[in-house]
Amino acid sequence: MTFVVTDNCIRCKYTDCVEVCPVDCFYEGPNFLVINPDECIDCALCEPECPAEAILSEDELRDDQKDFLELNRELSEVWPNITEKKDPLPDAEEWDGVANKLEHLDRG
Repeated sequence: MTFVVTDNCIRCKYTDCVEVCPVDCFYEGPNFLVINPDECIDCALCEPECPAEAILSEDELRDDQKDFLELNRELSEVWPNITEKKDPLPDAEEWDGVANKLEHLDRG
């Protein structure tokens, strides 16, 4: 199993989760974070740290979220690794909880 960053992270990009990850499996894009599923050890430390509640266990994904597992895999292969907390995006609070944000994903 792995943990997966889902669409509520888009345009928020809180990075509280990266500080607690013991294997540094987070990768950073312009407005989204992803987890490399091959590096994740399923420790569950990141999930409660996400203010946007955007991180879920693979087995908790709803049918409409299943594509995020492959999206995390794909983008973690091209985006740089992130290991330290940064400030969220300036308008993160406005975007937190907005539904269907995939169209706003910047693949950079």
